[in-house]
Amino acid sequence: MNTWFENWFNSPYYHLLYFDRNEAEARAFIYKLIDILSPPPGSRILDIACGKGRHSLVLSEKGFEVTGIDISAYMISEASKLANDHLEFFVHDIRLPFRINYYHFAFNFFTSFGYFRTLREHEDAVRTMATALQPGGELVIDYLNVHYVESHLVYRDTKHTDGVDFFLTRWMDEHYFYKKIEIEDQALAKPLAFTEKVAKFSLGDFTDMLAYQGLQVEEVFGDYHLGPYDLYKSQRMIIRAKKTRR
Repeated sequence: MNTWFENWFNSPYYHLLYFDRNEAEARAFIYKLIDILSPPPGSRILDIACGKGRHSLVLSEKGFEVTGIDISAYMISEASKLANDHLEFFVHDIRLPFRINYYHFAFNFFTSFGYFRTLREHEDAVRTMATALQPGGELVIDYLNVHYVESHLVYRDTKHTDGVDFFLTRWMDEHYFYKKIEIEDQALAKPLAFTEKVAKFSLGDFTDMLAYQGLQVEEVFGDYHLGPYDLYKSQRMIIRAKKTRR
């Protein structure tokens, strides 16, 4: 049985709802990040949960050897249209190992983590990120800032795109944020509904999970301009960590 994220991410409505994510802003973020990390030309980079590969493509254009992985077969099918001699894509579940001690950098962008049911599954995903890196390699995880979201949660809103109505309801409990997406489209025999679920991982939680896998937090940024992280004011929590052991 597929998980909620496999069902939702394989739906064309997922892309319709989120299509307006700012491409220019995303590209600027990648450029800024590369300026700070300064990867040598030809560095091997793993883009974890790469989606349709838009960020993988930007990285390959900068002269790196890039691999994108995602659990969604539909996403990888679309991403593979961008493949070239320096850019490859694979369907892969990040709870399972992938290319041990191979990459110089690994990236996990735009809250593409926190979807699993148990802490063990999340720890398995962090293990994959760690073991894919060479000793001395660096991992960047871009996650929501739990404390900011808790105090700024918009409980209900709607969106109308290309003749499709999306009705969004958000709530939270002690451990997760939830978003129910109800979809009305004349092309549908009846409305569809999906519910997103994202774990409330704090900086301390990540620090512990990373340390257990031999990764040491080096820096934490609070936005896509890579400004300083503030516990309550920053919308993002972008963690830079280095692999300190095999």
